[in-house]
Amino acid sequence: QVQLVESGGGSVPADGSLRLACRASELMYRRYCMAWFRQAPGKERERIASIDRLGRTYFADSVKGRFAVSQPIAERTLYLQMNSLKPEDSAMYYCAADPAPSSCTGDVAAYKFWGQGAQVTVSS
Repeated sequence: QVQLVESGGGSVPADGSLRLACRASELMYRRYCMAWFRQAPGKERERIASIDRLGRTYFADSVKGRFAVSQPIAERTLYLQMNSLKPEDSAMYYCAADPAPSSCTGDVAAYKFWGQGAQVTVSS
C-alpha cells in the first residue's frame, strides 16, 4: 500500500508562489503516473498536472505557464511549483498515483493512491 503525504500548502497573496511536495512511502520515479489534482468548494476534482512513466508532463490550460512539476530521481517526492498564483487557484490540492503502465489520465477513478490534501488559499 503506497502512502502519499502532501506538504507546503498555505496562504499567499495574489502573484505569490508556493511549492507543494508529495512524499511517497516508496520509490515512484518512472513506476507510476503521478498527478496533482485540486478541488475547490462546490467543484469537481480536476487534474492540473501530471508526469507519466516516460517523464512526459501534462498541465491544465488554467495553470499552463505558471505551474511546474518535478520528480527528482533520487527522491521519493513529487513537487508542484506554483507561481503567479491567482485567487481562483484556491483549493485543496491532492497528489495521486496511478500504477497503470499507460500514460496519465484525468480520470479520478484511475488513481489508486491519494494523499490527504494540502490547502492553498490565494488572497486578492
